[in-house]
Amino acid sequence: MPNMTFAQALNDAHKIEMSRDPNIYVAGEDVGVYGGIFGVTAGLLDQFGEKRVKDTPITESAIVGTAVGAATVGLRPVVELMFVDFIGVALDQLYNQAAKMKYMFGGKARIPMVLRAACGAGIGAAAQHSQCLEALFMHIPGLKVVMPSTPSDAKGLLIQAIRDDNPVVFLEHKMLYALEGDVPEGDYTIPFGQADVKREGTDVTVVATANMVHTALSAAEKLAGDGISVEVVDPRTLYPLDEEGIINSVKKTHRLVIVHEEVKFAGSGAEIAAMVAEKAFDYLDAPILRVAAPFCPVPFSHPLEQAYIPSEGQVIEAVKKVMA
Repeated sequence: MPNMTFAQALNDAHKIEMSRDPNIYVAGEDVGVYGGIFGVTAGLLDQFGEKRVKDTPITESAIVGTAVGAATVGLRPVVELMFVDFIGVALDQLYNQAAKMKYMFGGKARIPMVLRAACGAGIGAAAQHSQCLEALFMHIPGLKVVMPSTPSDAKGLLIQAIRDDNPVVFLEHKMLYALEGDVPEGDYTIPFGQADVKREGTDVTVVATANMVHTALSAAEKLAGDGISVEVVDPRTLYPLDEEGIINSVKKTHRLVIVHEEVKFAGSGAEIAAMVAEKAFDYLDAPILRVAAPFCPVPFSHPLEQAYIPSEGQVIEAVKKVMA
């Protein structure tokens, strides 16, 4: 398997799907000539031309709104928001139109569109360009929410998202774009709603998302030196959520720690914790703990930003607490 960065794997997925289906087009700010600010759409303009790779004005409402309209008449748009923080000016198009049309038209409408957006802190982009908002999208019936953590997952999940006949919010953590890994060649998909066990363990289940998967894996390696066996589970999709996969892991380890970069209050971890408490409470030998960001905007200051992002040390502390 070739070695690719996370960004290159996403780029490969675009090229495979755009070569396969002429109804797929890409649009967004600087996705064409510039190739995307993180390089995800590099080379697409040269290969597929201006009709299928569109640089747009700085108008997120138009980017998302035209995608919804195009999807209803048979095209399959893949649109990019530079930062997920900008979704605020296009929420009506997303949650009142894209998410509801199939339901309101009695199942006769299809909205096969993908909304890609960068999320997360770590590059000093400050409060308006660094948020993790996945819980917002999870709360909207009609949307699928995808959050890969590795290059191979990113490619397979994006191909799956493009082929889905429903609107998909595809979230990419900024700190992962340069991450390298082996990626299968050619065409493959990863079904939604199938979590992946990134590390087998027997003592504690750690459910982690996006960049926090790697924080959890690093913590698990250190905890192994203390004789604690940690199982790291990556949901990969937050809706649909692989409840069975998470519960099966908890049944094995009897303990659960949830790690995500969203603020803790009403984050995705709250839904996962509630689901396990409702469906697998008798298997728990300790309270469920969450490791997440504090309830405040993301700081610009580098030391404060690093303090804001959940750390390996916090994961280790939480695991040791549930073990005690």
